[in-house]
This record gives sequence, C-alpha cells and structure tokens, in this order.
Amino acid sequence: MSRSAAVIASDLAAPERELPGLLERLRGDASTRVLAVRGDAAPRAAGDVPALHVVAPADVPAGAEWGFLGRDADGAAVLVAAFDPAEPEPFDAPAGWAGLREIGATLDPGETHTFIVAVSLGRWLVGHRFCPACGGRAVLKQAGWSRRCESCGREHFPRTDPAVIVAVTDPGRTRLLLGANAAWGGRMHSCFAGFVETGESLESAIHRELLEEAGVRLRDLRYRGSQPWPYPRSLMLGFEAVAEDVEAARPDGTEILAVRWFTRDEIGEGLAGRGSTAFPSGVSIAHRLIRAWYDETAPGDER
Repeated sequence: MSRSAAVIASDLAAPERELPGLLERLRGDASTRVLAVRGDAAPRAAGDVPALHVVAPADVPAGAEWGFLGRDADGAAVLVAAFDPAEPEPFDAPAGWAGLREIGATLDPGETHTFIVAVSLGRWLVGHRFCPACGGRAVLKQAGWSRRCESCGREHFPRTDPAVIVAVTDPGRTRLLLGANAAWGGRMHSCFAGFVETGESLESAIHRELLEEAGVRLRDLRYRGSQPWPYPRSLMLGFEAVAEDVEAARPDGTEILAVRWFTRDEIGEGLAGRGSTAFPSGVSIAHRLIRAWYDETAPGDER
C-alpha cells in the first residue's frame, strides 16, 4: 500500500544504526515506510505527480536485503528492501517500475536523493553477501551499513569511488566542449568524466582525463559541486575548466568517439529537446554543469 506522495529520508539518523536489533524492530512497526529497489529501479506511485510507491514492511515479499535509510520529517523510519536485479520484479507497482535515470529528474529533490541512497546501499547489500577476503558469509551490522565475516571477522563497508566530471569552455566562455562516449554508442554528448586513480589528486585526474580523452590542456579549474551516483558506486565531483587551445580538441577514438564545441544556442536547443544531439538527463550532475553554463548570460547575449 502507498504511504504518501513522496518518501524523503530527511534525517539519516546515523547514530541509530548502532542500536541492537534496529532493523528487526522497525520491520515489525506498521508505521515504517519501505522503499523497495531492484538494481537501480523502484516502484512508481499512481497519480499525476511523479512519486515513488512506498509500502509497509509486511507488504514486502521474502528475499530482500534490508537497510535503514533514516527517518522522514514526521519521524517515521524509512527502510530500503533491496532485491536482486537478476530476479523478476518482486511485486506489481501502481505505475510500474522505473530506473533512477528515467524518473529521477521528475521527483521531488528530497525523494530523488533518498532514491539514490537506496539504490547505492541496495546494490551493496545484494552484491556483497560474502567476504571478499575468505569467501565466508558476511552478516549485516549497523542496520545494513556494514557486514562482518563470520569466518575471518573482517568488517566490510559500502564503497564510494571518487570520480571527476568537467565542463570545458573556450577562453571566451562562448562555447562548451562535450564528448560522445562509446558506452552510449555515440548517441549522446556529455561532460568528460573519469575515476580518480590511486595516488592522484582531483586536479591531476582532471588534467589526465581531458588530455587522454579529448587532447586538450586545461587552466582555471573551478569546483562546482558534487553528486552521489550509483553507477556503479561513485561520488561525482564536478568542475569547470578552460581549454588552453580549442583547436587541439580531438577524440581518443576508444572511450570518446567524437568531440564537439557547442554554442549556447545549440545547447539551448538540446536542453529543450529540439536539437539533433541528446544530452544527459536532468537527474545527473552532467546535466547541471551544462545547464549552469547555459544559464549564464554572456556579454552581448540577449536571450
């Protein structure tokens, strides 16, 4: 049964995770709200306003891995019930199941954040049932936020890998350099991104990635914000930078199939869905970086 128009874990309530038997107690409480996830998908609620479908603990089928997401503004506990994406959808949803990329931008921002946390934690809960060191069974601790191996005693926690993502402009800030990634079949242009390697600073990773993927050297790096991103378990650290030589831009041909300098008018057409080039969905920090550059009014720009 649906519990409200939106599920928002406004308080992560981290100290509660240490309470013995917390998950078992909350699963027995009819006021607890449960967001089920299957891979990166969750059930959608019926109605004109986009929202996730939330159920009571008793309505969750067997086979889920459970975690404590926190409490909503009314103090009700919010749990995630994570299911293996290789299995069928565990129950029918009023408006079907949908992925984070598909509907994240349409939800209340607080609900989108809860969705991201649920997918991130849920994937770890389902995919790390055994100790990577010895293969022993790893039991849940801290209300789903850690596991302890029954054989060797090692503790394991959800991983977050830092990754940089960069919006590159020309020196006059009149054009934006975007690349078409091979993973998307060249169908979409986006900002350049990559994981931070061992021993690298964020700045070093940015310079390396852009030189490798697009052949450009950068200056004037500026931090613009971050976003947790469960593909697969990243913290995206967003930057803007200026290309030293716009003519040097070229794709590496392996990860990046094409690079292109876009004008503000071209970006505007794409963001409005009228252009010939697709851009990232509104739930992503890539979209926010592109939108932030587009929304700046350039000197002499009368948009």
